Amino acid sequence: MIVKVCGMRVADNIREVSALGIDWLGLVFWPESPRCVNQLRARGGFYPDYSPLATKISEVGGLPALAAKENNPKRVGVFVDDMPQNIVTRVYNFYLDMVQLHGEESPVMIENLKRTLDPDIRPVKVIKAIAMETEADFDKCQQYEGLVDYFLFHNKCKEMGGSGKQFDWGLLQAYKGKTPFLISGGIGIEDVERIKAIQHPLFVGVDINSKFETEPGVKDVEAVKTFLEKLKN
Repeated sequence: MIVKVCGMRVADNIREVSALGIDWLGLVFWPESPRCVNQLRARGGFYPDYSPLATKISEVGGLPALAAKENNPKRVGVFVDDMPQNIVTRVYNFYLDMVQLHGEESPVMIENLKRTLDPDIRPVKVIKAIAMETEADFDKCQQYEGLVDYFLFHNKCKEMGGSGKQFDWGLLQAYKGKTPFLISGGIGIEDVERIKAIQHPLFVGVDINSKFETEPGVKDVEAVKTFLEKLKN
């Protein structure tokens, strides 16, 4: 079960949550989000800790000269209808392992982005967020099959940044695609048993965020720890 903690933006909090053994770490690059990464704070406080051999960011012109250890979480950059060149820059500067596309990105845009990143910058996996309200929303997945590595199903809402509410997880049984998926939106410690009860063969993980915050972008480390222990017990 993959556990992604999204909306991280404070270096000390990132280090503490990463040490718990989470799988993926989400960094939001949408300027309108209260969790949007402050580039200098994230680059200066986060990446130098990834390796004892790491060179300071300022000494390598922006690209971290380091290889993440196996037990460190994968870094996921979250973007909303951003320009491909901006995404490429963030992948380069923050050494991202994945990009999560949370807007209305077209298959053509994703194809072009992947061709630009691999092999010129670095290969990354792509997560496409799909807003869910009815079974018909799964139809939107078809155009991305074979193009993205994961889907992220979340509650449909007017707010682009998310509502902090859950969609009907019962809809998941109607998903007939071939791409693995995660779920997100309003997930808390109280949902662990319901998560464990999901039997879909392509369900691979959860994305947690607002239910674990003390303020936007700052996670309650003990709450995340409790969630992980209950989920992976």
